[in-house]
Amino acid sequence: MAGNSQRRGATRKAGSKKGASVGTGGHSRKALEGKGPTPKAEDRVYHVAHKKKVAAEKRAVAGQGRSGQRSASASRSASGGRGGRTSSTHEIVSGRNSVVEALRAGIPVSTVYLAARLEADDRTREIVSTAAEAGYPLLEVSRTELDRLTDGSVHQGVAIQVPPYAYADEEDLLDAAEVSGRPALVVALDGVTDPRNLGAVLRSAGAFGAHGVLVPERRAAGVTASAWKVSAGAAARVPVARVTNLVRTLQAYKEAGVFVVGLDGGGDQSVAELAFAEDPLVLVVGSEGKGLSRLVREQCDAIASIPIASAVESLNAGVAAGIALYEVARRRGEA
Repeated sequence: MAGNSQRRGATRKAGSKKGASVGTGGHSRKALEGKGPTPKAEDRVYHVAHKKKVAAEKRAVAGQGRSGQRSASASRSASGGRGGRTSSTHEIVSGRNSVVEALRAGIPVSTVYLAARLEADDRTREIVSTAAEAGYPLLEVSRTELDRLTDGSVHQGVAIQVPPYAYADEEDLLDAAEVSGRPALVVALDGVTDPRNLGAVLRSAGAFGAHGVLVPERRAAGVTASAWKVSAGAAARVPVARVTNLVRTLQAYKEAGVFVVGLDGGGDQSVAELAFAEDPLVLVVGSEGKGLSRLVREQCDAIASIPIASAVESLNAGVAAGIALYEVARRRGEA
């Protein structure tokens, strides 16, 4: 037993020459602290994940640059003449009756789409013949592709693509009046959101010699296929200017010597006695129900109303504009 004790002591003594002796742990505390948590793979410069992360960031930066170029290009292409604009997207009109009506109304067409193995009838034959005479491109596509183009609506194997509408500049309307040699006559729509009402206004504007129509960019109808159809082709003859701020545009018109008359059920005069009818004039038509907005009303030099039966609450914008435009034309000796 004593021999074993001596061997254990010798072992400890020999080991003390190579290892730490008693009481030396504190001297190596920094060595025992370690290097902290292991970094993520994407943060280690030598790791594949880090290289992928850097490549992805470069692609994102390049993509933002291209997106900015596309936005700038789109902004440039959307403006024509002196600040004119085009609508941002093409529109698809689908269904045999709708397409026939659109073609009869003279709506401009970019492409006519026909489903493969389409069963012909009088409407499809008229569509094909009209498109051929007008020189519109005819494309035969699968029904699956037509479903995609029309967002799953009922297309009956026929659809047309309507190009973006080219809006005029608000100053172009006054220029057109100057060229015509007649006092300016412009219709402004305040809060009219139904494109069919816009189409009806365009039709009346064309019938009574208006030089154009003003519509706001926001919360207002634009020239869509529906507006084209209702206008019965007048959208091709009467320019429409889309303005950022209708109030500021009316102020600019007034500075140019144009009078502003609003149409409202609570007007202080009848359209039969319309003030400034023989002067350069903007007729402002409000939305059905709400009428003119407060800020637009404040810009009006006069407010005129159309006498109607008490049982009828209000007239829609198309009818109101038509009546007022007729009165102006009558007072000017043009109707």
